[in-house]
This record gives sequence, C-alpha cells and structure tokens, in this order.
Amino acid sequence: MHYKHTEAPAGGNDWGALRALLPFLWNYRGRAGLALLFLVLAKLANVGVPLALKQVVDYLDTPNKAALALPIVLLLAYGVLRLCSSAFNELRDVVFAKVRYGTMRALSTRVLGHLHALSLRYHLERKTGAVTRDLERGTRSAATLLNYMVFNILPTLVEVLLIAGILLIQYSAWFAIITFGTVVVYAAFTFAITEWRMKFRHRMNALESQGSSQAVDSLINYETVKYFVNEGLEHRRYDDTLRGWEDAAIKTQTSLSSLNVGQGSIIAVGVTLIMIMAANQVINGAMTLGDLVLVNAFMLQMFIPLGFLGVVYSQLKHSLADMDQMFKLLGTEPEVRDGPDAKPLDVGDGAIRFEHVSFAYAPERPILHRVDFEIPAGRKIAVVGASGSGKSTLARLLFRFYDVNEGRVLVNGQDVRDVTQASLRGQIGIVPQDTVLFNETIEYNIAYGRPGASRVDIEQAARTANIHDFIAALPQGYDTVVGERGLKLSGGEKQRIAIARAVLKDPRILVFDEATSSLDSHSEKLILEALQHAASDHTTLVIAHRLSTIVDADQILVMDQGRIVERGSHHDLLAREGLYARMWALQQEETHEQERAKHPVLVR
Repeated sequence: MHYKHTEAPAGGNDWGALRALLPFLWNYRGRAGLALLFLVLAKLANVGVPLALKQVVDYLDTPNKAALALPIVLLLAYGVLRLCSSAFNELRDVVFAKVRYGTMRALSTRVLGHLHALSLRYHLERKTGAVTRDLERGTRSAATLLNYMVFNILPTLVEVLLIAGILLIQYSAWFAIITFGTVVVYAAFTFAITEWRMKFRHRMNALESQGSSQAVDSLINYETVKYFVNEGLEHRRYDDTLRGWEDAAIKTQTSLSSLNVGQGSIIAVGVTLIMIMAANQVINGAMTLGDLVLVNAFMLQMFIPLGFLGVVYSQLKHSLADMDQMFKLLGTEPEVRDGPDAKPLDVGDGAIRFEHVSFAYAPERPILHRVDFEIPAGRKIAVVGASGSGKSTLARLLFRFYDVNEGRVLVNGQDVRDVTQASLRGQIGIVPQDTVLFNETIEYNIAYGRPGASRVDIEQAARTANIHDFIAALPQGYDTVVGERGLKLSGGEKQRIAIARAVLKDPRILVFDEATSSLDSHSEKLILEALQHAASDHTTLVIAHRLSTIVDADQILVMDQGRIVERGSHHDLLAREGLYARMWALQQEETHEQERAKHPVLVR
C-alpha cells in the first residue's frame, strides 16, 4: 500500500502554504488585528516626521530674519512623531510575540501529533534524521514567515502607499509615477531572479536533509560502524553529500549577490531621477527648500526598507521552500484510521480470535494465509515457527498497526477495526523482542507503562520482572539514565525493564514477542516464574523462539510460511513427531552442546 498525499499546500504552491498557516493564526486573530493597528499607527507617525521637518525647514528659511523665532511647537511635534513611531513599533512587537511563538508551538505540536498518528509502515520506511530536520526547519520557517510579513512586508507596503499618496496630492504626478515605476520594476526584477535561484535552494535543502539523515543513521548504528571498521565509509558518504550541498550553497549565495546588485541599481536610478526633478523644481520656485527636504526624507524612508525587502522576499521564498516537506508530511494520510462510528473497546474478559486472517505487507509478498485460532479468556496461547513464518505479524495485527486483507481480528467479539485504536492498545501490554528505551531514567522507562504511577508500584513491577535488585545496586538506583535507546544496559536488562513496564500497565491482554530471546539461561529461568505470575488471569499471546519457555502454554500453534501447520499442547505435539518435535529435538541438542562446552568431560 502506498501512502496517499492530499493536494499539499506546499510543493511550489506558495499561496497554499500561506493559506495553511491561516488556521493557526485564526486562534490569535484579536492579537493579530491589534498588532496590525499598531503597525498602521507607527507608519502614520513615521510618514508624519518628514512633514513636520518640512514645516520646520520652511519656517527657518523665511526671508525676514528679524522675525525669525524658534518653532517650538513644530519641533515638539517632530519629536512626538518620532517617539510615536518607535513606541507603536514596540507595541506591535509585544502584541505579536504571542502570535508568532504560539503559532510556532501549535504547528510543532500538530506535526509531532501527525507523526504519531501515521501508521507503522510509514515509520518503518522513514529516515529519522531527514524527518526531524524537516520538522525543525519547517516550524522555524513558519515563524520567519510571520516575522517578515508583519515586521517588513506589510510596514513597507503601507509606507509606500502613504508616501505615494502624499506625493501625488501635493506635487507633480511625475513624482508618484517615478516612485511607483521604480517599485514595480524593482519587484518584477526581484520576483524573476528569485524564482530562478530557488532551484539552488531546493537542492541545498534536499542535500542538507540527506546529510543529516546519514549522520543520524551512522550514530544510531555506532556499534555496527565500529564492528566493521567502516568509519571511513561513513565519513566519505557524508562528505560526498556535503560536497553537493556546498556547491548548491555557493550558487545560492552567488545568485543572491547578483540579485542585490541589480536591486541596488534600480533603486539608485529611481532616487536620482526623483532628486533631479525636486532640485529643478526648487530652482524654478515651484517647490520650497522644505519640499526638497521632504521628498529626500520620503525617498530615504521608503527605499531603505525597500532595499532590504529584496532580501526579505528571498528569505520568504526560502522559508516557503523550507516548509515544503513539512506540509507534505501533514498531507500524508494515516494508513490505519478510526472509523467514523468507532467506539471504545469493551474488553470484557479479553478473549481474542483471529478469524481466517490473510495479510500481506505488499501484494507480491503474502505473509499470513487464512490463519484461524482463538485465545480464550485468561488462557495462554503460544506461537512458534521459523523466522519469517509470520509470528510477529500476529501481534502487529492485534495492535492494529495494520489492517488485515481478509478475515477479522476480534477482541471480546468486537472487530478491532470497529473500535478506537487508543482504547484497543490501552488494554494490551507487550514485551517486544527488541526493547528500545527512552534516554531517561529507569524509573521513567518503567513508569511509561502507567504515567503517574507511584514509586511503590514501580518497584513492585520491577520485583515482578526480577530487575529490582539490579536497579537498587546501581549508584543512582532508579534515577540511572539508560542512554539513547538504552545502550547502557544489556539486552536482558532492557527486556526485564520492558517486562516491568508491561506489568505496571496491568492490561487485560499480554503479548510476549520473544521476550526472553536476549536472556541467558540463568536469567531466563529466574524470569519465567515472574512471567507466569504476570500472565496469570490475563489473556496471553506468547511468540516464542525458545520452546522451553512455552511448555506450560494451554495451546501451542506451529507456523510455517504463514500457515498454522500444527496445534496442540507441548506433550501432544511431541507425540505427533512433526515439525514441533523436530524443533524441540534440535533446541535440546543445542542446549546440551552449550552445557558440554561449559563443563567439558575430561578424556583419559
């Protein structure tokens, strides 16, 4: 099955990306509106500064020097307008801070929640480094986009309109025509060149994500890299990717410099034409010296931020490009979803039934073929078989990480597709074959089975899993940090913590997916009694590799190539002398070989 993508708002659709942000901004519409009001007031005050300055200059330029007096009112107005411009800008920043960072938080949470909602197939195929990089870059770019929109683009647009309006009303229409013409040419040039250079930015982003993913993968597989002495290989792969990123980054910077030069030239031509016209008008007596100062101040106020607007537009395009993968991620539909009429699971006594179940991860690779069995309430059913026979797939279907292709999986008579996933998984505890722990304390990892559990309950669960004495002997006890993925603990220690976590959850249904595969014989014997105690009065599915761990099962299912080929108790299956009996004999011989290796017989 392939993942469906909605018409993602990104992927080259810039307006779509902006529309995608609107729902997040809508939650702060009051603050956003107030911030825009302060923005307009700040620009009105800013445009008023040159007008006050013009009046001061004209007053001081009076031909009657004897009548000259200090224009206190005009100078005070000049100062008040400057103060208001600064004050309203700061008020805008204060009000909009909640909008900016609140939107960033909401977007980050939404993406992480969406990642958790995606099905297991997606997470088995994803590259963690690339996803986390896209998430970080996308949310940061959303904040950048909002920042530039409110602090650069809108203020500049308001100021350009105000200045052009004043020039059109008070002076020759050519002032407004040249101003508008310069802005239009400037914008057209900026848009065209920026669109051309975006391909370099897209490639730069793709290679940056690829490099990040390679680095994370090599560090996660640190031991494997060391086992095969492949540090050089990892470094070369990483450097090859970064070499492509370096080339794209250089082209990005070079094209940006070319853009800036072109923008500067357009602004220089426009300002020069305006000043030539203004100076000529002053000489001809059509304008006062104050008018010349006013026009010059307007041009400085408008073209200085407009000059920066070119960089802003480039950064906006970069931000939209950076958000592309994040919005594609949000457009990915979960493969497994709750139905519109899904209800909470009524677990009852926890009986389980697989009813003629067929399943394939891919159409060309069928895994299960009409598998049919039942686990009565409170009973233990074990599943054994060679690797790849489909044993662990049963647990994944029970958890509804995937939906069956044919047949049904029932819990207490309810099809798992008709109940909510959260209520289903809340009633199932699992001890997986490959236990991965959070890089937190041992207490945190055990308590993950029931967040908020008391220390007494956590320690009791650890005792049940035969791990309490080991934890208590550690220098920091339950406060010991286990390292990333639990690397500071042995495989057996991690699995016993996983057993404690499942015990603490106290679900109605328990699944042990080769839960003792990483334990040595001594630890296995110690923990089997604990597992039997934990499984008592629970409906239990045991997926086993070591047959010695499931001899007490009420029924044993033997799977081969996705089919149940034998079923019965341990003694019944041995008596049949079939596949199970051969597996038992082989494992007993392996056990005897290990014992002989530990205690060799002295040959005289």
